[in-house]
This record gives sequence, structure tokens and C-alpha cells, in this order.
Amino acid sequence: MPAKAAMPTKPSFAPVIENQDAKGRFIFVCEHASNHLPQPWGDLGLTGDQQAAHIAWDPGALGLARGLAQRLDGVLIHAPVSRLIYDCNRAPDQGGAMPASSEVHDIPGNSGINSAERLARTEAIYLPWAAGLHNLIARRLALGLQPVLVTIHTFTPVYFGKKRQVELGIIHDADRSLSVAVLTAAQKQTRLNTQLNAPYSAADGVTHTLRLHGVPYGLPNVMLEFRNDLLSSPQAEQAMADQLAPVLNMGLAEIQKQAKAS
Repeated sequence: MPAKAAMPTKPSFAPVIENQDAKGRFIFVCEHASNHLPQPWGDLGLTGDQQAAHIAWDPGALGLARGLAQRLDGVLIHAPVSRLIYDCNRAPDQGGAMPASSEVHDIPGNSGINSAERLARTEAIYLPWAAGLHNLIARRLALGLQPVLVTIHTFTPVYFGKKRQVELGIIHDADRSLSVAVLTAAQKQTRLNTQLNAPYSAADGVTHTLRLHGVPYGLPNVMLEFRNDLLSSPQAEQAMADQLAPVLNMGLAEIQKQAKAS
């Protein structure tokens, strides 16, 4: 009998975890670390310039997250594919999970995708991501490390033709305690134009990771958004990590102080 043809395997893209044995409390999360557009999806009909632009990823975010993890002995988890294939900071039923457009750009490969394709991408990218982050948190809880969840993002300095003055945005979901403490520390310790819930807020649907993985466990959590022109080189990423590492430590110390006083 002729040999049966091998069934094609479904793609699966597990998150990347670095410094998994870290002794510090911080878990740094970078959902938009990569602009990789792998098969079977390919380039989604985008030009090379579009693939390199902020619509496909958060430029500078991974380098900064690595710098912070190194300075604070934290663990880092990041997604290995472009957010245009699947945005790991969005639930599967959110339009932004597989957007048909981003800012002024159409995404041809995401236009009119059906439910079967949405499920295929969810199974290939989002489910391994969500399980990986959940398992990472659970293991560290079991070790008594009291995780602190920090998601790292960057944003474009010009959006729909409008310049943004904010340089560091600090965003919270249901628990605002760490966000407010980090805001206060950043305003004291840096010269960055730092604002709360800017340029986005939970009302824009951007706190999915905090809501799903931080809030249910009662973990201190915060989303940090940096203007990407401040992270235009590896040297700039490391300089920003130098500024922000003590800010995060100060924010954490403040909420620990408040907890003891209550």
C-alpha cells in the first residue's frame, strides 16, 4: 500500500521567556515585541516600510523590557509574532485582535477573515501566549515570589497627524495603586512628561493582559507606554531602563508601605 501523506501540522508560536529563574518580583510582559510575519500568513499584503512601522509592533519595547528585567532581576515574557497577525493584548472577540486597519493603514491580509481563520490564529498564537503567561505567574506564586505585573509598550509620537506631548503614559485597570505610585515616582525622579491614562486608558480596551492575568490574582500591576522616539537606539533603550528601574522600585516600595499602614 502506498504510504499515507503526512498531515500538515498546525502552526504554534509559544511565548519567549527570558531569565525564568529570576529572584525579583517583577514580571515584564511585552505583547508587541516582534514584527515577525511568519507563514502561513506571510506579509499580509504590507510593504516593507509598513512591516517595519509601529503598526506591526512596538519599536523599542523589547530592548527596554530586557534592560528593566536585567536591572531588577525580573523575568521577561514576550510574543514572537507581529500584533497584526494576532495582538496578544486583545481577547479573541475584540476587533483589534486581528485588525483590518491600523491608524491610516489598511491590512489586506486581515480583511474579511472568517471565523475559522480567527480560530486558527487564536489557537496558534493567543492560546499558547495566555497559557504561558498564566503558568509563569502560577509558578512564581508557588515559589512565594509575590509577582508584580508590568506590561511594556511604545506609541508613535504622531497619530493621525497629531503630535503627542506625553512621553510616558501610565495606565491602570481596576487596581490603580501601583500606577499612581509609579506616576508619582516618575514625576519626582525623571524629566519625562508623564501622565496617567495617556495616550490610552482602559476605556480603549488596552488593559486586557492586566485584567486577565493581574487582577484575578490580586497582583500589583501597571501598563507603561513610552513614546517610541525616546527609544530609537539600543543605547536609548538602556538609558531609559536606567531611569525607570529605580522608579519601579520606588513605586513598589510605596504600595508596600501603604499596605503595612492599612
